[in-house]
Amino acid sequence: PTPSVPLQPVGDQSQARVLEVVGEKPVFDFKPKGHLELGEGLDIIRQKRLSHVSGHRSYYLCGAGALLQHALVSFTLRKLLPKGFLPMTVPDLLRGAVFEGCGVQPSATPSQVYTIDPSRFEDLCLAGTSEVGIAGYFMDHAVQLENLPIRVVCSSTCYRAETDTGREPWGLYRVHQFTKVEMFGVTAAERGTESEELLAEFLGLQKEIFSELGLHYR
Repeated sequence: PTPSVPLQPVGDQSQARVLEVVGEKPVFDFKPKGHLELGEGLDIIRQKRLSHVSGHRSYYLCGAGALLQHALVSFTLRKLLPKGFLPMTVPDLLRGAVFEGCGVQPSATPSQVYTIDPSRFEDLCLAGTSEVGIAGYFMDHAVQLENLPIRVVCSSTCYRAETDTGREPWGLYRVHQFTKVEMFGVTAAERGTESEELLAEFLGLQKEIFSELGLHYR
């Protein structure tokens, strides 16, 4: 069958188009503070004075900040498990071939991938997303057609060697380490539309999560 044309436009960010806007952006009669200023004022985020401890683009979450991260992970898992998602934990260290299978080149220059000292550990890298570990689980792994699609959810620590773009990121953005909940799917390709259908399902779940958190998004 002829594959359908994807909805995503080809090209760089200038070709992107807004498909949907949900909720309204709040309007304040004062200049609102950003998340970093609020978090530092409440002593729940620390990103200053860490160069001697953990280097550039690192941070601590304390008190309500740490609890908020745990709450968001728990909220998302409770949302997805009743939808038939298989919960999984994955290795943070994986072989280069697994990254390459996900379209990531650990040896690229510059690379967002942390490579472990090859003189001690041959061909091991830190994953920037649990997608790599989940994909590795299904490498050379037979799946029964009747069991498809398989939906996986994984909360993991993600490691990214963010490079200098010439502009200093602000706040907890483009950091070297963060926690993320990932939805991952394995589909058949009998009709040629299974992957698109599962992606639409995942997108619907993402929208539900954002809406239930009361967030404005597009």
